[in-house]
Amino acid sequence: MAPGEKIKAQIKKNLPVRGPQAPTIKELMRWYCLKTNTHGCRRIVVSRGRLRRLLWILFTLTAVALIFWQCALLVLSFYTVSVSIKIHFQKLDFPAVTICNINPYKYSAVKPLLADLEQETKAALKTLYGFSEIKSRKRREAEPWSSAWEGPQPKFLHLIPLMVFNEGETSKATDFLTGQKRKVSGSIIHKAADVMHVQESKEVVGFQLCSNGTSHCATYTFSSGVNAIQEWYKLHYMNIMAQVPLEKKINMSYSAEELLVTCFFDGVSCDARNFTLFHHPMYGNCYTFNNKENETHSTSMGGSEYGLQVILYINEEEYNPFLVSSTGAKVIVHRQDEYPFIEDVGTEIETAMATSIGMHLTESFKLGEPYSQCTEDGSDVPINNIYNAAYSLQICLHSCFQTKMVERCGCAQYSQPLPPAANYCNYQQHPNWMYCYYELHQAFVQEKLGCQSVCREACSFKEWTLTTSLAQWPSVVSEKWLLRVLTWDQGQQIKKKLNKTDLAKLLIFYKDLNQRSIMESPANSVEMLLSNFGGQLGLWMSCSIVCIIEIIEVFFIDSLSIIARQQWQRAKKWWSQRQAPACPEAPPSLRGQDNPVLDIDDDLPTFTSALRLPPAPGAQVPGTPPPRYNTLRLERAFSNQLTDTQVPAES
Repeated sequence: MAPGEKIKAQIKKNLPVRGPQAPTIKELMRWYCLKTNTHGCRRIVVSRGRLRRLLWILFTLTAVALIFWQCALLVLSFYTVSVSIKIHFQKLDFPAVTICNINPYKYSAVKPLLADLEQETKAALKTLYGFSEIKSRKRREAEPWSSAWEGPQPKFLHLIPLMVFNEGETSKATDFLTGQKRKVSGSIIHKAADVMHVQESKEVVGFQLCSNGTSHCATYTFSSGVNAIQEWYKLHYMNIMAQVPLEKKINMSYSAEELLVTCFFDGVSCDARNFTLFHHPMYGNCYTFNNKENETHSTSMGGSEYGLQVILYINEEEYNPFLVSSTGAKVIVHRQDEYPFIEDVGTEIETAMATSIGMHLTESFKLGEPYSQCTEDGSDVPINNIYNAAYSLQICLHSCFQTKMVERCGCAQYSQPLPPAANYCNYQQHPNWMYCYYELHQAFVQEKLGCQSVCREACSFKEWTLTTSLAQWPSVVSEKWLLRVLTWDQGQQIKKKLNKTDLAKLLIFYKDLNQRSIMESPANSVEMLLSNFGGQLGLWMSCSIVCIIEIIEVFFIDSLSIIARQQWQRAKKWWSQRQAPACPEAPPSLRGQDNPVLDIDDDLPTFTSALRLPPAPGAQVPGTPPPRYNTLRLERAFSNQLTDTQVPAES
C-alpha cells in the first residue's frame, strides 16, 4: 500500500464512527438530522440557543402529529361512497297494484260466527257510554254495571276483562263484568288514541291480559274508548277467524267480479282475469294487477289515460260496524316479486271520489360491504324468509317477529302468513297467546327482540313516489245516468240499485317516463389515497416517500442493529468473564503495624527519617540510563515526499 493511502486509512480509522454504523443511538440520530431532507430535523441540530432549538422541536413534533392525524382521517374515510343520480327517458314496466276492500269479509257471512261477541260488545257500550241501537241524537245515561247482563254470563268479557280507570287512580280499576273495584297488579301500558282530544276524559278504558296459570298480567289502557273497544273486539275477532278454514274465508270475502266493476289499462279494456287473488288475513280477498304470474304490462306514455283505471264496488252495507270505522279500499304499489304489506304502507281510497295516483319510479343501487351493511338477496341474514317473495327489510322484520312468536307463544300471528309447521293462534289451543302476543309486540317496538339489529336493507330496490289527488265522483249532473248504466252492467253480480257511496274510482299512472337511478360508487381508490398521503407529507414536512423509507431504515433497522450490537457486546463480555480462569491469591502483605521498620518511632515518618530508613531486603534501586543521542537525529520516515506536504521553493 502506498504511504499516502496508509495515512488516509490511519486517519479514517481514528475518526469517530458516524451513520448507520454509529456506536450509539444518539450519534445515529445526530447523523440522521444532519443528512435528512426534512428541514425541521436539521434545524434542531444546527440551531444555536436553547430557545430556538426548543421551538424547532415543538414545530417538528406538531407537524408530525398533524401528518398522523390527517392520514388517519384519510384512512377512516377511505370506505365512503359518492352518489350519482341519472335520469333515463324510456319505456317503463308498470308495477304490480294490489287492491283490497277495507272490510275483509261480508258482514252477512260472518255474523253467525260473531253473534256472541257482538252481543257482549253492544252490552259493554251500553253500560259504559249509554249506547243504544235506537237512532237518537240525545246522549243517554250509562246504565248500572249489572243491568246489562240478564242472560247467561259472558265468556269474552271473562276471557279478557274490560276495566275502567278513574282519573288519578292507577292501582285500582272497576271491573266491567262485576262492577266492583279491584286491585290492578302487573305493568300498565297506556296507548294514545288515533284522534286528538281537546278535553281530557275523566275515565280511561282498558283491558287486562294474564298468562294462564300464573299471576303475570299486563293492563293496556287507551285514552279513547273507541280505540279500547276496537282493540278488544279485534283480539276476539282474530281468535275466532283463526279457526275458520282458508277456503271458507275466501268464500266469505269479495270475489273479483264483485269488487271490480270496470277496468281499463293503457286505453284497453281489462277484467277480473287480469287480476290474481291474494288472501290477506285482516283484509280478506285482495287482487293484484300485473302480477308475475300474468303477462308483464308496460306503458309507453305518461298520463292518466295510459295507466290503470278501475271502478270499485265497496258495498258499505256489508261492513262490520265494530271491526272497521272507515269506508273505502286500500291500494299498494309494489314490485311483482314483492309481498304487499297492505296494512303498513297501503293508500286508502274514499268512496264517491276519484282518486288519482301519479307515480315516479326511482331505482337505487347501494354498495355492499365494506361500504354498507346491505345484503344482495338476504341469504347472509340469519332470518328465515317465510314469505314467498323477494327479500326486503320489511319482510325480514315481519319474518323475525313471526319466528319469535312461534318460538315463545307456540303459534303465529293471525294477520301475517303462516311460517312452516305452524298454525294461527287461537284461545282453544293456545290459552296464553294474547298475553304473549302483546308482550312480544311491546318488546319488538322497544327493539328488545334483536330483529332491528339483525335485519339489513337490500342493496338494490325500486320504489315509486306517489302523488295523490282527489275529485268528487260522479258529478251531480252525471250521477243519474252513470249509476243506472253501472247497475245494469252489474245486474247479475250486484242485485241492487247502486248509489255513489258504494263506488270508488281509482286511477294509477306514470306522471312521466323519467326513471331516476341513484347509484353509489367508491369515492376513493388506492391511487387517490397514496397521492393524498404524499400531499400531507409534502405540506407539513417537505417529505417524500423516499424520506419515509429512510425513516424506516434509521429508526427501525439501524436503531435495532445498534441495540442488538450493544447487547451482544455485553453478552460476550459476561461470557468471557465467566470462562476466564481464577487468579492465584497474592501473598498477604505486611500491614503497617507489623512492619519492623515502623517500630523505630511511633510518630509519622519525616523526610529526614525516611532517608535513614534501611533499604528493603533484596531490592535494587534502578539507576538512570545514559541518554541515547542518536534518537535525536531526524530520519526520513518516507522515501518519497508527499505532494501536499512539500514546501514551495523560495524564488
